[in-house]
Amino acid sequence: MGGSARKPDWFKVKYVKNKRTEQVSGLMKEYNLHSVCQSAHCPNCPECWSQGTASFMIMGEFCTRGCRFCAVKTMAKPPPPDPEEPEHLAEALSTLNLRYVVITSVARDDLKDGGAGHFADCVKSIRKRNPELLIETLIPDFRADESAMEMLTDSKPDVISHNIETIERLTPRVRDLRANYAQSLEVLKQAHEISDGRIITKSGMMVGLGETKDEVKEAMMDLITAGVGILTIGQYLSPSPRHIPLDEYVPPETFDFYEKMGYALGFTYVASGPLVRSSYRAAEPFIKRIIKSRIH
Repeated sequence: MGGSARKPDWFKVKYVKNKRTEQVSGLMKEYNLHSVCQSAHCPNCPECWSQGTASFMIMGEFCTRGCRFCAVKTMAKPPPPDPEEPEHLAEALSTLNLRYVVITSVARDDLKDGGAGHFADCVKSIRKRNPELLIETLIPDFRADESAMEMLTDSKPDVISHNIETIERLTPRVRDLRANYAQSLEVLKQAHEISDGRIITKSGMMVGLGETKDEVKEAMMDLITAGVGILTIGQYLSPSPRHIPLDEYVPPETFDFYEKMGYALGFTYVASGPLVRSSYRAAEPFIKRIIKSRIH
């Protein structure tokens, strides 16, 4: 179909602007924080911010990888992480009075631990200042380094999320060659096993890249085997003509089909829809109840 295809009538982005969205935007600038909501051109940014959920991107805005679907800027050796960032982030979150925060990052292959230690420092600082805030860490793969995962799980985030992004067949075409399908499954398995299932694991996929329903089912089964409890499925949108083109706009009934399939296969929670992104609807009351029932 190609990246220039017209969006169908049912593909609508809900725009919400209120004091909360303006406050989040202002504090990002004040504390020199980066939001993946903005960097990745997420269509749900205003809606999530207005509902008390925000996603912050730590360790800078330059990624060491060059996935063909992603709008984030790349650099072989980005500046080192800001040692004051964990405290700045915790302070900003205290001001925002959010209910749920997603901490994500670019891939940092230039760092020995892939940035796991910095993630852990951010979680600890946030938890100290904001003990009631629910924290999701949406992580790169840390090159499947088990010691890096242990570092992160020791900081006790509520959710560890890592996106497989697409089905196995399309992974080499869509993602950087350093980000392979089996490695992503191993990362999710590590998070589940090292935490003895106490930390909820989550993953996300894009559709509309040429995958089949059977291939989506196979990916779901792989995620279930890895111990993943929460799944998000959303429509891929090409950020620019330089990125991998869109193959098709997946109709709403197919997203409904994937949601039912996901529950039938055993996921605890499935968010499947054209505008769903990996951090979208993160503060759903249902998910919050699951997290609150876990003992850290």
